[in-house]
Amino acid sequence: MTATLPELLSGGPYQSYTYGYPHKTAYRPLTRLVPLRDAWAAENRQNLFLYLHIPFCEMRCGFCNLFTVANAPVSLERAYLDALERQMEVVRDALDVATFSRLAIGGGTPTYLEAPELERVFDLLDTHFGVAGLPASVETSPATATPERLRLLAERGVSRVSIGIQSFLESEVRGVGRAQSNAEVFAALDGIRAAGLPGLNIDLIYGLAHQTPQTWLESLETALTWTPEELFLYPLYVRPLTGIGRLGRTWDDERLGRTWDDERLELYRLGRDFLLSRGYLQTSMRRFQKASLPLESEPEYTCQLDGMVGLGCGARSYTRHLHYSSEYAVGRVGVREIIQDFVEQPAERFGQITHGIHLSEDERRRRYALQSLLHISGLNLRAYQQEFASDALADFPQLATLPETDLARLQTGTLTLTPAGLEQSDALGPWLYSPTVRKLSEEYEWS
Repeated sequence: MTATLPELLSGGPYQSYTYGYPHKTAYRPLTRLVPLRDAWAAENRQNLFLYLHIPFCEMRCGFCNLFTVANAPVSLERAYLDALERQMEVVRDALDVATFSRLAIGGGTPTYLEAPELERVFDLLDTHFGVAGLPASVETSPATATPERLRLLAERGVSRVSIGIQSFLESEVRGVGRAQSNAEVFAALDGIRAAGLPGLNIDLIYGLAHQTPQTWLESLETALTWTPEELFLYPLYVRPLTGIGRLGRTWDDERLGRTWDDERLELYRLGRDFLLSRGYLQTSMRRFQKASLPLESEPEYTCQLDGMVGLGCGARSYTRHLHYSSEYAVGRVGVREIIQDFVEQPAERFGQITHGIHLSEDERRRRYALQSLLHISGLNLRAYQQEFASDALADFPQLATLPETDLARLQTGTLTLTPAGLEQSDALGPWLYSPTVRKLSEEYEWS
């Protein structure tokens, strides 16, 4: 049963980060294997999004719940790239005629690979998917953003580099198990700019232990030294099997009668107002871009209308009616076991989908609605009608309560969150989850 809006908001603004729906915790082993070719046969294979996952990092941060492993041996890296090559050959054949409009390489930390291995990755992508010249995004870290790697990214036409800094206060990042020095951070950011890479994104986190409004503003001010094209401001979450999750840390300050939600919301508003005053445009709860840049018509990296091909262990793929991936884990042992299974797979196994979730028409509508609503472009009711031959407000009558509480505005046929609504994104997203998906995620056995 869907909660009423007062019930929803009473749970606090930080309930669940909706970056994809359904989340991988709702995926399960499929009762019947699906041939990869069959899954894509009836899909529009033009302008697909291509994502490649590199599940390696030099360290595992205390807040991280990504599918990644720290300090993998070189032998595993090479075996992983060999498996990627086998997978690419099978996927390219199964997709037949297909074109791509974007490429993202994430992880983990793709630049954990040395420059020759990174070059091999790009060569494979060019050979099998013709990605040369596509808008391409690559994630990096302060320790791995070396001049040689950055030069290679520039030579291969990468248009956006995203670097997780989290905080420019060394004491704050140490509190979440992240060993980095500002000297290393500054060198990495200088190197990205020196390499001539056109787009820089900096990730920062608010809600860290001992973080104050003053130190948060200090991090934001320092970040603007490099005039990034984008910044993502993430609230800290304590998730199962992460470093801080195992410790059970929270940051409620009972002495001041303040909860951790109170602190994070204060810092969010402070960061939002600071960036808006410095010439940035907010496009979602987390993302801020230079206001002088063109605003893309689709939400960033949400593949709202489906059509995403994932490569590598841990990557998700989306068709209209089936979302799939390898198995999912967060704990070190579980991740290593899944990666080991991936590198040992013969080519023919990459042609079968074994793990995922079939999307009903209701789930497709929920996904479209929530991922549209959580972006500045909003939920266009006419576009929804064209896609589903249905009325969004009839399908989800609870949405009509948003304008009544000033959380959204309905203007010219588009339902758009107000600033008060945007800051509640991590509550509004889960509000639209189906009972089935909610139950699957709640029953997921973490490993």
